[in-house]
Amino acid sequence: MASFSYPVAPITSMGRRLLGIVYDPRTTCMHVSRRLPFPILCLTLACSQGTAHEDTSVTGSSAETNGDGDGDPGDGDGDGDSDTTGVSDLPDRPMPELVDVDHEREFRAVWVATVYNINWPSNSGLDIGAAQAELIDIVETCEAINLNAIVFQVRPESDALYASQLEPWSRYLTGAQGGDPGWDPLSFLIEQAHARNIEVHGWINPYRAAASAAASLAQPHIALQQPAHAHVYNGGLWMDPGAIPVREHVVDVVIDIVDRYDIDGIHLDDYFYPYPDGSPYPDDLTWNQYLQDGGMLALADWRRDNVNDLVEELHDSIYAADPDVRFGIAPFGIYRPGIPEGIVGFDQYAQLYADPLLWFQQGWVDYLAPQLYWPTTYAQQDYEVLLDWWTQQNPSRYVFAGNYLSKLGTDADWTLDEMLLQVELSRLYSDQNSRGNVFFQVQPLLADTLGINAALYDEFYGQPALTPALAERLDQVVAPPQVALSGDSAMLDAAPGQRVRAWVVYAEEGGAWRVDQIVPVDPLGGDAVELGPGRWAITAAGWHNVESQGVVVEL
Repeated sequence: MASFSYPVAPITSMGRRLLGIVYDPRTTCMHVSRRLPFPILCLTLACSQGTAHEDTSVTGSSAETNGDGDGDPGDGDGDGDSDTTGVSDLPDRPMPELVDVDHEREFRAVWVATVYNINWPSNSGLDIGAAQAELIDIVETCEAINLNAIVFQVRPESDALYASQLEPWSRYLTGAQGGDPGWDPLSFLIEQAHARNIEVHGWINPYRAAASAAASLAQPHIALQQPAHAHVYNGGLWMDPGAIPVREHVVDVVIDIVDRYDIDGIHLDDYFYPYPDGSPYPDDLTWNQYLQDGGMLALADWRRDNVNDLVEELHDSIYAADPDVRFGIAPFGIYRPGIPEGIVGFDQYAQLYADPLLWFQQGWVDYLAPQLYWPTTYAQQDYEVLLDWWTQQNPSRYVFAGNYLSKLGTDADWTLDEMLLQVELSRLYSDQNSRGNVFFQVQPLLADTLGINAALYDEFYGQPALTPALAERLDQVVAPPQVALSGDSAMLDAAPGQRVRAWVVYAEEGGAWRVDQIVPVDPLGGDAVELGPGRWAITAAGWHNVESQGVVVEL
């Protein structure tokens, strides 16, 4: 049976601002947290001491090439090696040849839904081995077609698919909320995915307390802690977005994940206030309190303001905790009917009280993934028109189109060619920061419906790619890797102080550089890359996905 350690009691929002000393499993050090909202020098102890490679054919980067590289003191270098005297510091060592290289970035992601056991686990109550095997199948399926991100639903109904002291274990794991599965699915998925150069983004539903109002709840569920703010509506149980304790709890849950896991992103979907059932949403308690306190907004504006406050606070809190964690939202694909002209459909602004245009324009999200869940043949919900409109709203943030993959093959509108056309259109607007796709959901990939896997690989994803560098971290500078040759292998180390995600290996072909492979950093260190005859350039990619210059190696 797999074993894991339960977390210590999580620190509240205010406590996180006052305390910063944490144990960092990446470097096995005690140090001041890299997640504080202001720079603090790392108190790192001597965790490991690197030594010069004995091979004399060495190409490396000097530790002085770029100071601390990504400007994040105390991050650690991501490979467990805190060596500050690398081989390239030797006085007689020639400086390496450096070259500017890069590749076309793309967010190639898939949603993995856990609510109702849609994707994983296939059934509640699976034994550990079977449940882990299903996760590995998902990861390997993504790896085989060069997807680079999994958006994993970790909080479907104010519960947890990870070890938490803030929320109960999800009923979708064991059949009963609060039932301990005996292992940590999120930790396991991160380990498996990162080893294959696949990011894991934690998908949370902020306000849904239970998908079914009749579901049994277990402590410390937020609806049991705040029963006055838990409302039955449209068949489910929903927490009131106007209640400040509810908002604070959501933020605490998210930062608890960011603090304790090597998560790559936090992701919200389109559920804010619940989809209407024709009856008024029962938030009289908080609305009347707002009015008594002198509030002047109309009811609809107040509700939108409640959601806006959550989105802004999540952005600020995540950035303060770890600026290299991506925060994004997948709103309903239509902002408002008539925007842009000719578009007809549901009004999320008026009915979900969601204003993704504001979040986007304010820069509170790294990306939006509008759920463009219509075929390109639907004139009133025109895929290309909607995509074009979304990409014009903030040129400094990304759009990753959400695609309705689970409709593939269900009728004449959802052909293989249609799905490929949607990806092609997404790429067509790359100059407007349309930089990827998120597919809902993973099951058609697991089943290889209509041969979708080979089609995506052959048409689009034949070469590996990193996801785009975080929009708020584009100004970071990463020092080139330290490279030592040993036969046909390149031994790689990060420059001191760097937190590195991956090594990107480029091959020179016809005077141009092409991505050959992306090698995830081994957290235990000792990375080696096999190279054949030719001329190569190797970069270090920081956790924010900014790349260094390439160190040129010739064999």
